[in-house]
Amino acid sequence: MVQMDEKSIKIGWRAPSNIALIKYWGKRANQLPENGSLSITLENSSTTTYLSIRKKEKADGEIGMKYYFHGVQNQKFGKKIDQLLNLLQSEMPFLYDYKLVFHSENNFPHSAGIASSASSMAAVALCLVSMEQIVTRRKLVKAEFFQRASVIARLGSGSASRSIFGGIVTWGTIASIEGSSDLYATPFPLHELSRLKHAGDIILIVNAREKKVSSSLGHAMMAAHPYREGRKNQANSNLNELTKAISEDNYHLIAKIAENEALSLHALLMTSSSGTILLQPNTLQIIEEIKKFRESTGLDIFFTIDAGPNVHLIYFENQREMVHQFVRDKLVCYCENGQWIDDKIGSGPKLLTPEIEF
Repeated sequence: MVQMDEKSIKIGWRAPSNIALIKYWGKRANQLPENGSLSITLENSSTTTYLSIRKKEKADGEIGMKYYFHGVQNQKFGKKIDQLLNLLQSEMPFLYDYKLVFHSENNFPHSAGIASSASSMAAVALCLVSMEQIVTRRKLVKAEFFQRASVIARLGSGSASRSIFGGIVTWGTIASIEGSSDLYATPFPLHELSRLKHAGDIILIVNAREKKVSSSLGHAMMAAHPYREGRKNQANSNLNELTKAISEDNYHLIAKIAENEALSLHALLMTSSSGTILLQPNTLQIIEEIKKFRESTGLDIFFTIDAGPNVHLIYFENQREMVHQFVRDKLVCYCENGQWIDDKIGSGPKLLTPEIEF
């Protein structure tokens, strides 16, 4: 788990982004969700984070932390890490005894609706739980380790709780899913022949720049939103229907629900007090092209969108050649600088530094 010398310890994790099919939008105290959500963990779009810790010569009653993003100290995200560490100080008192330095890199555009906060905060949480094991010399079994990391990730970014696991993941207390919780995410089991095990995700970059409204602000808008209660009922109904559709391999219904969720998210933004519009003309062009292509081919493809202008085109591996040709022929022209990312359903986070025996 670590690389050690006489003075310092280095811990490294790579955590994936995820794309929600049922959107978490609106939260209660302690980063608890107003509704359950369900996402696909991605394989390639990820954040790599290394945490270097060095014990202080003398405890000073403060948590000393620096956060670097692509080699440059990042005050904005560093502030979020500070807030997380302060929340954890009572259950992780050892944080006062060490100097912490995080070095993170994304391999995809951040803050553009591709859940960069989810992968970034998940990687940080995994590093912190690894640090906790080393400092306390108490090794958790695998299930306990990842559940604890999911709890900590949630405190930093709600959707980060889902990036701790691979495959299809739910978050929130869901009556039909045993062991589900508002406190942490839960892997959703797929049966052996489910085509979702071979899902691909083409991310069409309409605009790679930082979005105008952060996800945190978007969630805050829901507190006084006139459609708040209706949205909670819609999300819970969609989640129940989607989990049933996944179990029954009803891909027509999966597509219908996922697209409804994506458009509902943006409808909520547009009807909030700020009247926020994140969709762009090229976003709508891509949606129309996907619908026409699906109608003409009968393929089980569908789109979803996070809180930004970029479109995720979900397809299946046996459709790869035809879908990729469609992207090149019809969709690239709507992407900024022709940029798109070819991704797929992933297996979850990866440990990057050797494990140590206590």
